[in-house]
Amino acid sequence: MQFFLDSAKIEEIATAQRWGILDGVTTNPTHVAAAARSPSELYPTICQMVEGPVSLEVLALVQDEILKEARILAAIADNVVVKVPVTEEGLAAVKALSAEGIRTNVTTVFSLPQALMAAKCGATYISPFVGRLDEIGHEGLQLVHDIRLILDRYEFPSKIIFAAVRTPLHVQNAALAGADICTMALSIMRQLYHHPLTDAGIKKFLDDWKRVPQ
Repeated sequence: MQFFLDSAKIEEIATAQRWGILDGVTTNPTHVAAAARSPSELYPTICQMVEGPVSLEVLALVQDEILKEARILAAIADNVVVKVPVTEEGLAAVKALSAEGIRTNVTTVFSLPQALMAAKCGATYISPFVGRLDEIGHEGLQLVHDIRLILDRYEFPSKIIFAAVRTPLHVQNAALAGADICTMALSIMRQLYHHPLTDAGIKKFLDDWKRVPQ
């Protein structure tokens, strides 16, 4: 399973790269606003930093405008993936972009029918927002299991991005459910390294070593 960083902050991307586990980056308008940099400067910089896919989101909601914006984004770099909302207009645009060879990430997916439509339209990636479903009392993980089943049964090439990660347990469940990718904030990625028993074990070893004659 690949790890994507869900961020548009250059310093966070650099940190994840230093750890050697970064496979790609997903951004959205909220992340770009938090980065406080112009997209015209920010997007090329991120694409140059990251070897893997970089998802950049369209803001348009009408098919023709989505296509126009998507082509501009795709021209920034070869590793750009265009994020498109799972709407009627968005999926029609995904179908056209797929025919043009432009990779897409269908976002804000909350149901199996939405995921199925995205796959039929040729989405490269499908992003179920698991954490947001969990927050309203739905079983987000079950949706990922169901999408995996449908993609495999009908041999769709689309890949699942487990999105809206809230805890390290989500990352664990993403792997167990067969998600292709898990995209997460740097804070979650950092937590994957830590366990209180590991910290206690290291401390004990260091304390014991102090008693060894030098």
